[in-house]
Amino acid sequence: MSTDSLGAAAPDEQFTMQRSTRDDAALAVTVAGWLATQLPEGAAPEVAFSGGSDANGMSSETILADVSWTEDGVRRTGEFVVRMAPSAADVPVFASYRLDHQYDAIRLVDELSDVPVPSPRWLEPTGGVAGAPFFFMERIGGIVPPDVMPYTFGDNWFFDAAPEDRRRLQDETVAAIAGLHQIPDAERTFGFLDDRDLAGPTPLRRHFEKNRAWYEWAVLDLDRSALVDRALAWLDTHWPESDVPGNVVLSWGDARVGNVLYRDFAPVAVLDWEMAGIGPRELDLGWLVFAHRVFQTLAETFELPGLPDVLRAEDVRATYADLTGVRVGDLTWYQIYSAVIWGIVFMRTGVRQAHFGEIELPETPDALMHHAPLFTRLLDEVGA
Repeated sequence: MSTDSLGAAAPDEQFTMQRSTRDDAALAVTVAGWLATQLPEGAAPEVAFSGGSDANGMSSETILADVSWTEDGVRRTGEFVVRMAPSAADVPVFASYRLDHQYDAIRLVDELSDVPVPSPRWLEPTGGVAGAPFFFMERIGGIVPPDVMPYTFGDNWFFDAAPEDRRRLQDETVAAIAGLHQIPDAERTFGFLDDRDLAGPTPLRRHFEKNRAWYEWAVLDLDRSALVDRALAWLDTHWPESDVPGNVVLSWGDARVGNVLYRDFAPVAVLDWEMAGIGPRELDLGWLVFAHRVFQTLAETFELPGLPDVLRAEDVRATYADLTGVRVGDLTWYQIYSAVIWGIVFMRTGVRQAHFGEIELPETPDALMHHAPLFTRLLDEVGA
């Protein structure tokens, strides 16, 4: 795969990113044996894995699974998705993976809101069965705006849709985020997502310190990033006024259209909960706006029109206010914070690509960051 100076693939190239050295056939036998302990006696489950998707996502493994078992004397079948933490040997993105936290977050959203999520079914939290924790959730049919190649590059269902349909998708996605934020007493209900072992008086401070520690772990395999260091220093000294006790909600954590299954431009499943937490509502709104800006900037880099009218901050804020009655302010701090987290993800996926022989590591970690032009622009605009 050829790359430009920022590691961005040319728009006419398709590529896959290796995530695992997993043996699907052996794993299916192991998991079927474990499922026999979760199902009624005599269920005799059989599991067949059919791989995952390379179109979206870069961290936990997502495996499609077909399961058959006997229940009440009847042979049943089901289609599921298995989320599995990566092996340490496969250069994981995160220092640790709490699959039980993902499972419980999805379960509680399913129980306490109308936001569509896949119903979780079976959880193995210890890693003692398959070498890594995993859980099953129902498989839901739908389509996703692709990450590879970015949906802003064209030649996909979202880009080719009528403007009013794209706007419907945007507004329905904001509505899903609003639904998550309206789950009451998030600080208590989702307190397991708040790492209280970290220093900091608020959930956002602890969220920030957790990600700063993640960055320090990431640089053990790379040099420091000039962009991330600049951003962390600015964020730390320009703390947002929105970090107040009354503004603590469930944060989806990876709130972007690439993590939603859609039908008829409406969400049917909100996916990918490995970065879920609690904090100000602006965490998700800033991430949603920033994620689209990343893909829009990539399109502009290759002199493509992209989708400049999609997910603009002012439109997202207005829709959110109409839905919730809550008016949020400027999202700049949260977009720069999002850029930091994206930067660390790109650092880790770059190390993983090098591990699997897909790329050679560049001289500076910033060259791994597909969003570096936007990241730089945001920092320059605030004088960081």
